[in-house]
Amino acid sequence: MTVTETRPSDLTGFEPLDPAIREQYARDGYVVIKNALDEESRAKYEEAVDQVYAEEEAADQLRPDKSIHVMGYFDRNPLFLDLLTWPTTFPYIWGNMGWNIYTHHNHIDVNPPKDEPPFWNWHQDGYRQNSDIDMDVRPMFMTKICFCLTDLSEPGYGQTKVIPGSHVNNTLAGRPEKPGDPIIEPEGSTEVLMEPGDAFIFDRRLWHSRSMNKSDRIRKLMFIGYTYRWIRPLDENVADQDSEWFAGLTPLQQQLLGYGPDNASFWGIKQSGWIDDEIPLRAELKERGLLDRSIPYLR
Repeated sequence: MTVTETRPSDLTGFEPLDPAIREQYARDGYVVIKNALDEESRAKYEEAVDQVYAEEEAADQLRPDKSIHVMGYFDRNPLFLDLLTWPTTFPYIWGNMGWNIYTHHNHIDVNPPKDEPPFWNWHQDGYRQNSDIDMDVRPMFMTKICFCLTDLSEPGYGQTKVIPGSHVNNTLAGRPEKPGDPIIEPEGSTEVLMEPGDAFIFDRRLWHSRSMNKSDRIRKLMFIGYTYRWIRPLDENVADQDSEWFAGLTPLQQQLLGYGPDNASFWGIKQSGWIDDEIPLRAELKERGLLDRSIPYLR
């Protein structure tokens, strides 16, 4: 497992990504960041997630198993906005994807313990992206962050299971053909063990599955999915761009929540055809000397 140690107070979110980390991520398809959230921040975010859960419960929106999967959550609490450029995780996003990005699929998951039979739920994120583009290795298209708010440090707590390096494989053997067929764990499967405050960043093509929560603990996670601005959003309520709330955000926050002054800007150009230096993240990286012509997506 690729693991890095971080100290949030020492970082800005615009540190160049270590080439060795970029190579490891390209090889494994994921990386675990220890202490991505300091304890004070982790506790605040858990409280915010608990409030979202309480609101969903009051609105009778819990699933039958009392879990929630709330998409497009950034307007539910001002704290969530800081996650867009969180200093310990953001370098892994622009460092692997470049500047023409935004968040198109974000969700909060809360999963109480559940006595459930084994299941086969291995998949790659993206759905139609996996069907509509026929290539030997599918394009990456999305990088996803999972912030861990509760203890997932031991097997059986409902961790995400992954197969390292599987992001370069379009198929995965073992899916049961019909109900009652034996559940066979794919070769190379491993559980991503995380302590409260850790983060897990992965390539959306990585074959992964949620494991069963056999513990007495509640699994609480926050996910942020970054993609390219020319890809349409998946979440229904990404952001109300006409609202007073949206108008009060920084230009970079607005970009990362889907705003562009016109359609051409989503492609990183002006109507005249030139690269638009006014795209907020590109302007930020340029000012900091972080553009790199040797890396296509950081040109």
